[in-house]
Amino acid sequence: MGNAKMTDKTPHPVSINLHSKSRLLLIEFDDGSNFELSCEFLRVYSPSAEVKGHGPGQQVLQTGKEDVNIAEIEPIGHYAIKLKFDDGHDTGIYSWEYLYDLGKNYERYWQDYSQALKQAGHERKLQ
Repeated sequence: MGNAKMTDKTPHPVSINLHSKSRLLLIEFDDGSNFELSCEFLRVYSPSAEVKGHGPGQQVLQTGKEDVNIAEIEPIGHYAIKLKFDDGHDTGIYSWEYLYDLGKNYERYWQDYSQALKQAGHERKLQ
């Protein structure tokens, strides 16, 4: 997850829909891309300092987030949204670019997360 700057070429969402029952955020971008991102995935990849740490290698592994849901979506200007989760976490600001990156690389990031949980000795609760 790089520090690429937003440009005019950065795809912008044309719709963002939360499906609370299935705990999925559906995002459609203006380049035709559609992503279904689980609330758990968005929570464990929150761009907040609390999760990411304040520098490389300082990430804090998030565990036990299988049942987390998004309580509120707050627009931040024309470039991002703030996701407020029902576990009280609300400091992550998700830029369009970050959301697009999460969508494009969902499988790889999910594998990285699953691997990190295993290495830490955590088992994900199955839904």
